Amino acid sequence: MVENTGNYKIKLKEIINEFNLEIIWAPDSYEDIEIGRTDLNRPGLQLGGFFDYFDNERLEIIGKVEMTYLQNLDSETRNRRFESLLAANVPPVIFTRGMDVFPDFIDIAKKYDTPLLRTEEQTSVFMAALIAFLNLNLAPRITRHGVLVEVYGEGVLLLGESGIGKSETAIELVKRGHRLIADDAVELKRVSAKTLLGSAPEIIRHFIELRGIGVVDVRRIFGMGAVKPTEKIDLIINLEIWRKDKHYDRLGIETEYTTILDVRIPSLTVPVKPGRNLAVIIEVAAMANRNKKMGYNAARELTERINAHFENNNY
Repeated sequence: MVENTGNYKIKLKEIINEFNLEIIWAPDSYEDIEIGRTDLNRPGLQLGGFFDYFDNERLEIIGKVEMTYLQNLDSETRNRRFESLLAANVPPVIFTRGMDVFPDFIDIAKKYDTPLLRTEEQTSVFMAALIAFLNLNLAPRITRHGVLVEVYGEGVLLLGESGIGKSETAIELVKRGHRLIADDAVELKRVSAKTLLGSAPEIIRHFIELRGIGVVDVRRIFGMGAVKPTEKIDLIINLEIWRKDKHYDRLGIETEYTTILDVRIPSLTVPVKPGRNLAVIIEVAAMANRNKKMGYNAARELTERINAHFENNNY
């Protein structure tokens, strides 16, 4: 397991390309400017002169409300307020709704080397999309040894000791119409308080290693429909060698969880021994997990039926 939950950054040029932002003005080195905050700021209070508890590392978004406020100020006051914002060493300022920018603002931006950008999108729509993009690219992440597959729309992370059969099971699942996301190394990102997103390192993406055969390119052998770049982690299955002295859950009434990057994911422990069809077991586990998310638990229904039977027969 390789863990790296440090502070990640994304270059401004990636944001500009992703959202097709218009560059009103930017210094020559604007592409190398790095953004490290997922939060955004609409500087209404700052344009009013209040800078207490101000985080100057957030992207600044000026929408219709802020621009209307600035338009109602005389030019001298307006320029002074805008200069106070840029003097705080803020990252780029983005104007929404395709609004015109006061010419004096460009001169102030040149003074402080602050890029001015513009989008045609509405403020709230643009901010929601930008926050989601930043959450994805700046998310805490960890690399786990395992296999990630999509089975019936469920992202299933297979964990277990090396040589237990994770890759072979993944190939069998691909042959049965499911999709491979990652083999051997799975990069996990916490994109929200409840969501882990899994992907493969780019260098080994779509490849899988089978002992005795070697490396196989799943995309080329089984087609584009057999692979997927990313998938949400819905279920974790721990594969382990069958132990006679260990008790395994035979009902599944209570859901067990595994916590990764502070996100709790439903998990199962599946014992492995000759003769067990792991691909079929994993298919059933994925469908059962989907049923549970939709409010149906077969083990609980069976328990209720048994209890009702005993009550009706006065046992």
